[in-house]
Amino acid sequence: MFFILFIGTLFLLPLAAAPASASGAPRLEKATFAGGCFWCMEPPFEKLDGVKEVISGYTGGRKVNPTYEEVSSGNSGHIEAIEVVYDPSKVTYSKLLDVFWKQINPTDAGGQFVDRGSSYTSAIFYHTEEQKRLAEGSKRELERSGRFDKPVVTEIRPAGPFYPAEGYHQDYWKKNPVRYKFYRYNSGRDQYLAKIWGKDKAMNTEKVEGAFVKPSKEELKKRLTPMQYKVTQEDGTEPAFKNEYADNKRAGIYVDIVSGEPLYSSLDKYDSGTGWPSFTRPLEPGNFVEKEDRSLFSARTEVRSRHGDSHLGHVFNDGPKPTGLRYCMNSAALRFIPKEDLVKEGYGKYLKLFEK
Repeated sequence: MFFILFIGTLFLLPLAAAPASASGAPRLEKATFAGGCFWCMEPPFEKLDGVKEVISGYTGGRKVNPTYEEVSSGNSGHIEAIEVVYDPSKVTYSKLLDVFWKQINPTDAGGQFVDRGSSYTSAIFYHTEEQKRLAEGSKRELERSGRFDKPVVTEIRPAGPFYPAEGYHQDYWKKNPVRYKFYRYNSGRDQYLAKIWGKDKAMNTEKVEGAFVKPSKEELKKRLTPMQYKVTQEDGTEPAFKNEYADNKRAGIYVDIVSGEPLYSSLDKYDSGTGWPSFTRPLEPGNFVEKEDRSLFSARTEVRSRHGDSHLGHVFNDGPKPTGLRYCMNSAALRFIPKEDLVKEGYGKYLKLFEK
C-alpha cells in the first residue's frame, strides 16, 4: 500500500503490481512437466491464454546437452519434458497443474502409453517452494478423488538444467500434423484420457478425424519439396539412381509422404537394377489403388495410395519370386521410418516384423 496526504486527509490506494522491467513487460515464470512424448504435451499448454512459449526438451539426468538418441536409450538419466513459459497474471500455476494431470496416466511408473522406459515417465519439476506446495497439494487431491484404482506415482522433483530438444521436435504437432495425429491416435493417450475424464471433460486432448488424411493443396505446397509435389500430385517421375531410397538398405518401413499410410517393408525391397526403389509386395494391400496408365502409349498399371491419393509408381510382372511382381516406386512419394523409430512414430505394430 502507499498513501497520499491531502490537507490532513489520508487516502489509501492499492499498490499496482510492479512490472519485471522498466519497459513494463509482464513478469514471466517457468513450469516444467514430463508426461511422456513431448510432442503430445506441447499443444494443451500452447493453447492456454497467458502461455508465451512451450519448449520440448530433456531434464532430470546427468548428461550435458544430451541428444534425442542418448535420452531414448535410457542411459542419460534424462526424461522427455516441456518447459512452459507463462504470465502468472493471466494463467495460474494451479491451472497449469490441472491441465498437466489431464494429459497423462499418473499411475504408470514404466512410461506413458505406447512409449515405455525411464525416459518417458511422468514428473513435475518445481522451480519455487510455492510451486512445490501447489504440486504436492494437487497430487494429494488427485489421490483422494478415487478416480484411479492404482496409486499416483508421478514424481515431484526440484527443477534442474533443462536442455531444449532438437529443432525438428519443437512444435512437431504444427509442422507435421498428419504424422503427429497418426502417432497420437495409435499411442492410446486420448482413448485413456476419455475413459478417465470423459470425452467432454478431458481437457485439451487432440481430436483425430482419421489416422490417414490428405492435407489441402496449399498445405502440401508448403510441406513437400518441388519433386515430391510433382511426383505425388502431378503424376511425375523422379530421375533414376539419383533419388533418396534406391540404395537404402536399412531395416524399416516406407509410408506415403502425403498421408503417412504404411506401404512397404524393407524386408520386401530388392535391387531391381532400375535405379528406383523396388518391392516384391505391399505391406498393407488395402492402402493401394491400381489404375490403368496409357500415358506412354502402352498399358501400364499405376499404383496410388488409397487415402492420400498419391501417385507412387507402377507395378510390373517381371519381379523375382515369390510374387513375380516389381513395385517400382518413386522415392519422392515415400518416407522411410527405420525400425528403431517405429514406436515413436506410431507404427509400433510393425516392429514385430523385424524381431528375430
